[in-house]
Amino acid sequence: MAEEKNIVEENKEDLNKENNDKSDVKKTETKKEITPEEKIVELEDKLTRSFAELENQRRRFEKEKDEAFDYGGMVFARDALNLLDNLERSKVSINNDQKLDENSKKKIMDHIEIILNDTLTIFKKNNIMPVVSINEKLDPNKHQAMMEIEDDSKEPGTIVQEIQKGFMLKGRLLRPSLVGVSKKPQKTDKKEQKK
Repeated sequence: MAEEKNIVEENKEDLNKENNDKSDVKKTETKKEITPEEKIVELEDKLTRSFAELENQRRRFEKEKDEAFDYGGMVFARDALNLLDNLERSKVSINNDQKLDENSKKKIMDHIEIILNDTLTIFKKNNIMPVVSINEKLDPNKHQAMMEIEDDSKEPGTIVQEIQKGFMLKGRLLRPSLVGVSKKPQKTDKKEQKK
């Protein structure tokens, strides 16, 4: 029995070798069937695809480089906006301070105004522009509504108050404006008034 198993296994190995040899012959036959002209066409196609891929990658890198140059300072610009906010808060605080005499208030306010204007000028030179908000329609791409204010004189959805100024950097939103939006006053029924 053991001899029969050995013979069967040897026959299987021989069959496997023959099948492998036949497949190797077929592979070489298919390789030989390609003519030089077909090989040239295939290589030209690969070369064209490689050049196209390189060109696409070059364009992508160029675009990324331009965006990094144009918008690379966004984090710095966002942080610098805090300076403007603090200057605005200082103006309000000084105006509300009862301990200061009018002459001192005026001098301090003049200095703060100079610093504020210089900062805004620097921002404009670097294409950082304030978002126009007051009396504009609410634009969710530029404004963030923080509250609704009842107002008969304005159309609903019109910005009537600016809580914090928003800014754009080269057409890209740097910080949205925090605003108050008008809404129609609620009408009360006569029955509710009587109660």
